[in-house]
Amino acid sequence: MQHWKVTWHHDFKEEPVNLFSERGQDGYETRKVQEYRDGRLLCTDGTDETPEIGLSEIPVGRLEDVAAQPEFSAFVISKADFEFMWNCASRGTHGHGLA
Repeated sequence: MQHWKVTWHHDFKEEPVNLFSERGQDGYETRKVQEYRDGRLLCTDGTDETPEIGLSEIPVGRLEDVAAQPEFSAFVISKADFEFMWNCASRGTHGHGLA
């Protein structure tokens, strides 16, 4: 498993600003957390997708390719950091925007 944090640099009020993804060896997301400007968190493991959040239907590709796009900053994060955000989202608490 690999864990990513992708910051999306934009001015859209209703879109997430941070995306935390867990991806398997095959490149597909297995879990995702979206963090919004107001601190709201949404999460899915694919069993509870909504119009606001879902797992990618295709492999997410390489981190370097995501980071090369000017609207994104992308980083590998620890499993512990991902689990922290997942647990906050699962409990309905606000995240702390991991650096």
